[in-house]
Amino acid sequence: MKNDFREEKMQILKMVEEGKITIEEGVNLLNALETETTQSTNKSNAKWLKIKVHDPDEDSDVNITLPISFVNLGMKLAYKFSPELKETGLDESDFKDIYEAIKNGAEGKLVDIKGEDGEVVEIIIE
Repeated sequence: MKNDFREEKMQILKMVEEGKITIEEGVNLLNALETETTQSTNKSNAKWLKIKVHDPDEDSDVNITLPISFVNLGMKLAYKFSPELKETGLDESDFKDIYEAIKNGAEGKLVDIKGEDGEVVEIIIE
């Protein structure tokens, strides 16, 4: 992908150099190429937020999977509607810290809590 971008960029610069297109047209083409490359890169790096809560005493499982773009909303919903998640001791400030870590590129298992009675909470970025 990077080689294609460089080749296309060089072709545009060569067309400007040869007078086939104006400098302004070249700049517009380069900007369009950059936008296209950025959009395709973002699509290929799609990530998912997974929140898993298991409470063996109540034989209950909560599994939430959301696109990374819904992280903030997903975490608020999970905290609001999952009593098991509230019982783990995580509070809203913890979720804010997790959200900041995700925004800064964190991946993998961000939270892995195992309670004394077998409760398990995992927050994973894939």
